[in-house]
Formats: sequence, C-alpha cells, structure tokens
Amino acid sequence: MHSADQIDALLPQTQCTRCGYPGCRPYAEAVAAGAADLNRCPPGGADTIAALARLLQRPALPLDPECGAEGPPLVAQIDEAVCIGCAKCLPPCPVDAIVGAQKQMHTVLLALCTGCELCVAPCPVDCISMVARAELAAPVAAPAPADNRTRYAARNQRLAAHAARSAALVSARKQAGAPG
Repeated sequence: MHSADQIDALLPQTQCTRCGYPGCRPYAEAVAAGAADLNRCPPGGADTIAALARLLQRPALPLDPECGAEGPPLVAQIDEAVCIGCAKCLPPCPVDAIVGAQKQMHTVLLALCTGCELCVAPCPVDCISMVARAELAAPVAAPAPADNRTRYAARNQRLAAHAARSAALVSARKQAGAPG
C-alpha cells in the first residue's frame, strides 16, 4: 500500500480544491485510502494522473471532467486601478501570494501564486483575472510544489495560532466577567 506522503509528493500543491478536497494533502489521503480516484487533479493534468497510476500500479484514467479541465499554468493578476482594497481576496489565497491592506490596493506576488483561482470569486469588483504564465510580459516561473506545500503549511500554522490566541482571549474575558 502506498502512503499519502508518496501520493502527495506527486501532486502540484496548488491547493485549488477542484478535486473536491480542501487541499492536496487531504486528496492524497483519500487516494491512499481508496476513497478517491487518481484522476481528480486538473492542475496536475495527464502527467500527474500518469505518475499516480505508475505509483499505485493502476490504469491511468482521463481527467474527471467534474473537476475541471487541464490547461496551462495560470497566475492571478489584479487590475490595480479597479481594486478597492476590500481584502476579500486575501483569506482564500492558500499560500499568501496576495499582499495588500484594507482600503489599499492589492497585488499578486507572481512568483508565489499557484494559480488556484480561489481569489477570483470573492472579489466584488471583478478586478482579478487568471492569465497563463506564458502570456505575462515578463514570464515568471511557477513556484515548485515543495515550496507551495511549505507556504501552505506555514499559512495554516499561522491561522491556527491566531485562532488559538483569539479563543484564549475570549475565554479569559469570559472568566474575568464571570461572577466569583
């Protein structure tokens, strides 16, 4: 039996959720457990499906169309003249590739963007578009899967620590206000 680590190592780490799982690791765990097919990763496409099939000694399947279509590596771009600084694009970015502050213009760090497209839907002014990396005026290479995995893990650790601090503060406030 192959481990989720081996499967996860073959995934592109875009964390796009198009496979139906909240990230690449949960998808890898589902594939390892036999709960998910190996053909649910549009960013990885046929190459990833073939690599998974070799590893798992299963037949390669065509990409599941319910998950999307294979395409070129993408990158998000923000039309900075239209951006209103709502900051709604920041939380869904799985690798913190968008920088900006409330009521300030935002921008995408092209070298960090995984092309997951998760920032597009929350934008109320439609100022985010997905562009093929190869079409950029000065093409920037996509980040390596290992770097994506590291940034995703660091973001999740940061968010968990923030949630723990907030919960502790709420608990302390409740205890301070409780009758003794």
